[in-house]
Amino acid sequence: MPGFIDNHLHFVMGSLQLSRVQLRDAASPAEFVDRIAAHAARLGPGRWITGGSWDEQGWTPVAMPARQMIDAVTADNPVFVTRLDVHMGLANSLALKLAGITRETPDPPGGTIVRDADGEPTGLLKDAAMPAMFAVIPPPTLDERIEAIRAGLREAARFGVTAFCDMGMSAEAFDDFRAWQRVERAGELTARVSMYTPIGAYERLKAAGIEKRFGSERLRIGGLKGFADGSLGSATAGMREPFTDEPHHCGLMMEPMTDGSMARWVGDADAHELQLAIHAIGDRANAEVLDIYASRPSFRDRRFRIEHAQHLDSDLIRRFATSGVIAAMQPYHAIDDGRWAERKVGALRARSTYAFRSLIDAGAHVTFGSDWPVAPLDPILGIYAAVTRRTLDGRHPDGWIPEQKVTVDQALRCYTTNGAWAMFAENEIGTIAPGHLADIAVLSDDLFSIEPAAIENVKVEMTVFDGKVVWDADAQ
Repeated sequence: MPGFIDNHLHFVMGSLQLSRVQLRDAASPAEFVDRIAAHAARLGPGRWITGGSWDEQGWTPVAMPARQMIDAVTADNPVFVTRLDVHMGLANSLALKLAGITRETPDPPGGTIVRDADGEPTGLLKDAAMPAMFAVIPPPTLDERIEAIRAGLREAARFGVTAFCDMGMSAEAFDDFRAWQRVERAGELTARVSMYTPIGAYERLKAAGIEKRFGSERLRIGGLKGFADGSLGSATAGMREPFTDEPHHCGLMMEPMTDGSMARWVGDADAHELQLAIHAIGDRANAEVLDIYASRPSFRDRRFRIEHAQHLDSDLIRRFATSGVIAAMQPYHAIDDGRWAERKVGALRARSTYAFRSLIDAGAHVTFGSDWPVAPLDPILGIYAAVTRRTLDGRHPDGWIPEQKVTVDQALRCYTTNGAWAMFAENEIGTIAPGHLADIAVLSDDLFSIEPAAIENVKVEMTVFDGKVVWDADAQ
C-alpha cells in the first residue's frame, strides 16, 4: 500500500521523548513517583527531568498529581513532566522556584496555575501557564535534536510512515528546522517532512517571502500552527456549555482568540500564501475558528485546516463540509478518551464527538494522524481505532458510539490520499501510481480480509522510501 501519511504529530518532541522519563503507562500514583525517582537516580543531581505523558485517568482512583508527591524523590532535580495531551504539566517545588511561580503569581490569559485550598500552587500548570516553565528549562542543543530526529525516523520507518506534518509546539520550531536541514543534507531523511511553525511568529516567514510548500520534496515549510483552546482531559477545551463534571466551567479560549490577534494573524498570513492549521478541541473553539476562516475571500485554493476537531454538533459538521476546511483528526484519541469522555461532556454531546463517520458522510475533508507523542505513532493502531472504536479499557467491544466507525477503505484514504491532499502533495504521494514517488508500506496482513478486531496486530514488514528500503522486519 502507499506509505502512511501522518497528518499531525510533534516529531521532534516525540523523538526527544524517547530518551526521557516514560509515564504514560504508569498504572498508579505510586508507580508515577517510582519512575520519576528512578529517572532522577540515573540522571544525577541538577539535571532537569522532563517528558512524561502521564495519564491520571488510568489510575484507581482517578486523582490529579501534585508537587508534594514527587518533591521527596527529586530534591536535587527540577521536574516538569507533561500530561499525555501536553496541555497540562506537573512541576516540583524546585522547578516552581526556578520559574518564579508563587501563590502571588496571577493566572495568565488562557492558562491556569492550579492551587490548593490555601492558595498555594499544587505544581499543576495548564496551557498558557506552562510557557513560564518552558522558559527556564534548558532547550536541547542542535546535536541533541539531530540525534533525536534520527531515532524518531527509525521509529517512523518501522511503522510505515513515509510523510508527516510536524506541528512545532513553540518558537523552538525554527531550531527544529535547522536540525531537519542538517539531517536532509546528510542524506538521512527517510520521510517527507512538512513543518508547521507557530502562527504568532508568522511575520518571520512573511518577511522572508516564504509561501506554503517552500522547500524540497523531502523537507518543506508547510504553514502555520495556532491554538484556539486546550484539551478535554485538562478541562481546557473551549466549550459552549459547561463540562458535565465541572458545571461552572466551560474551558479556556487562548488569548489570541479573545483579543483578536488570531483573526489578524490568519488574515495577514493567508494574504501572503501561508497555509493555516489551528488546534480546536471544543465546539466553541471549532465554531470560532470556522468563523475566522469564513471571513477570508474564497478566490483561491487555501486548504485551511482545523487540528483535532473533536467536539462538534450537527451544524459544525455541516460547516466543515460546506466550507472545505480540513478536519485533521487523530482516531486513537477516540479509544483513549472514550474511557472517560462522557464524564466530561455527557452522553448527549458525546454522540457527535470524534465524529469521523459523520464528517466523511457529510462530504468533509478528513485526514488522520497520531498526535505523537500524545498517542502512539503506529498508524495501524489509528486505523484499528477508527474502524472499531473499541476503547482501551475493553468496555466497548462493539465500539464506543459505533455509528461513528468508518470502513477500512475510508481509514486508509484518511492516512494516504487525503493526507497528501491536505499537504498540497496529491500529485506526488498518497497513491501507488505512475509518476508518483515510490513510498510504499508492505503489511503482514490484508486489512480488507481480516476481522477488524485483528487489525491492531498487523505489522509493517517493509517500508520503502523514494524507492529505497528503509525498514525490513526480517533484517532486524
